[in-house]
Amino acid sequence: MTMLRQIREEAKPTLALACPLVAGQVSHMLTGLADTVMIGRLGATPLAASALANSLIHLPLVFGVGMATAVSIQVSQARGAEDPAWARTSLRHGLYLAGAMGVASLIFGGALIPSLPWLKQVPEVIEAAPVYLMLISFSMLPAFGSMMIKSHADSMNRPWTPFWILMGGVLLNVFFNWLLIFGALGFPAWGLEGAGVATVLARTCTLIGLTLWCRSDVRLREWVPRRWFTKPDWVELHALWKLGLPTSLQIVAEMTAMIAATLIIGSLGALALAAHQVAMTCAATVFMVPLGLSQALTVRIGEARGAKRPERMRPILIGGWLIGIVFTVFSASTFLGFNETMAGWFLADSPAAAVAAGLLSVAAVFQLADALQITSVGALRGLSDVRYPAWLSFLICWFVSLPIGWTLAYPLGQGVTGIWWGFTIGLTTMAIAFGIRAWGKTRPDKVDVVKVSTTMVDEPILGK
Repeated sequence: MTMLRQIREEAKPTLALACPLVAGQVSHMLTGLADTVMIGRLGATPLAASALANSLIHLPLVFGVGMATAVSIQVSQARGAEDPAWARTSLRHGLYLAGAMGVASLIFGGALIPSLPWLKQVPEVIEAAPVYLMLISFSMLPAFGSMMIKSHADSMNRPWTPFWILMGGVLLNVFFNWLLIFGALGFPAWGLEGAGVATVLARTCTLIGLTLWCRSDVRLREWVPRRWFTKPDWVELHALWKLGLPTSLQIVAEMTAMIAATLIIGSLGALALAAHQVAMTCAATVFMVPLGLSQALTVRIGEARGAKRPERMRPILIGGWLIGIVFTVFSASTFLGFNETMAGWFLADSPAAAVAAGLLSVAAVFQLADALQITSVGALRGLSDVRYPAWLSFLICWFVSLPIGWTLAYPLGQGVTGIWWGFTIGLTTMAIAFGIRAWGKTRPDKVDVVKVSTTMVDEPILGK
C-alpha cells in the first residue's frame, strides 16, 4: 500500500471519530450560552454574579479535562492491545480521581467565599455569588465523572451515544432553569440559586445516563468495570496522575496566559477589551473543530501504539494534519472575507467593531498554526508524551507570546492587535516544535510500543 493510500485510509476513521467529538465540544458551549441567556433575564447583578462564580471555578474544570485525557490515553492503548482488563481498571480509577477532584473543587469553592470581597467587584455581585458558587462547585463532582466515562467511550470508538446523552443534559439544564429560576409549573422561583440547582441536577442526570448506558451497551460490556467500587490500586492511580497532571498543567498555563493577556488588553480601554472579547468568541468557536480532531488523534495514535502497529502512526498523523489544514483554509477565508460582518453581529459601535474586524484578520492567520499545534499535541498524547508539550507550552505562552505581545502593544504602539500578534508568533513556534516532535516520535523504528498487559488483578478484593 502506498503512503498516499495509507493516509487516505487512516484519515477516514479519524474524521468519523472527530465529528462527534467536535459536536460534544459545541454542546458544552451551548450550556454556557443557555445559562447566560436565562440568568440574564434576572438582571445585570445575577448575571455578573454567575459570570464571577463560573470564572473562579473554571480552573478546577479545566484541570479535570486534563485528567480525563489520561483515561482516554490508557483506554485507547488498551483497546489497541485488546486488553479489556486494562480499560476497565483505567475507567474505575479515573472515576476515583473524579471523586477526589470533585471534593477538592467543593473545598476550593468554599475557601474562595471569604476572599470574594478582595476581588473588588460591585458589592451587590459579591453578595449574590456565594450560594451559586457553592452549587456550581458541587456540580463538578458529577461533571468530572461524566468526563471520565465519556473519555472511555470516545476511546472505545463509541462517541455518538455519549454525545446525545450530553445534549439531553443541555436540554435538561434549560428545563430545570425554567422551573427553578422563574418558578414555572408551581416550583419556587429561586432566581440565581435556582440556576445553580438546575446545573447540579442536569449534570447528575447526565452522569447517571452515561453510567447506565455504558453498563448496558453490549459492545462495551467486556470493557467497563464489573464492580465499580473496589479497593484502589495506588500504582494505577499514580500512572493516571502522571499522565493527566502535565496535560492539566498545560491547559492551566495556556488559560492563565490568556487571562494575563486579557488584563493587559483591559488596561488599553473598554473599546479594546470589547473587540478582544468578540474576536476571541469567534476564534474559540472555530477552535472546537481542531480540538475535536486532536482528541480523535489521541485515540487513534494510542490505539495503534497499543496494537504495536507503529507503521500506522505517521499516516494517521499526516491525515490529521491535512484535515486540520483543509478546515482552517475554509475558516480563515471566512474570517478574512467577512470580518467586518462578523464583528457587526456583536458590536453596534463602529470604532469597536472596526478593531474587532482587524483582530479577526489576525485570527485568520493564527488559525493554521493553532490547528497544527493542537493536532500534533493530540498525537503526542496518544504516545503518552505529555511532559514535553506541557513544559514547552508554558515557556512559549509566558516567555514568548506575552512578552512579544506586550512589546508590540505598548512600546511599539500596536495596542490590542499587538497582543494578538504576540500569540500568533507563539502558536507558530509551538506548531513547528510540536510538529517536529510528533514527526520524530511516529517514525516506525523509533516508536516505543506500550507494554501490556497490566499485572494487577482486575476485579479483586471487595465484595468477595
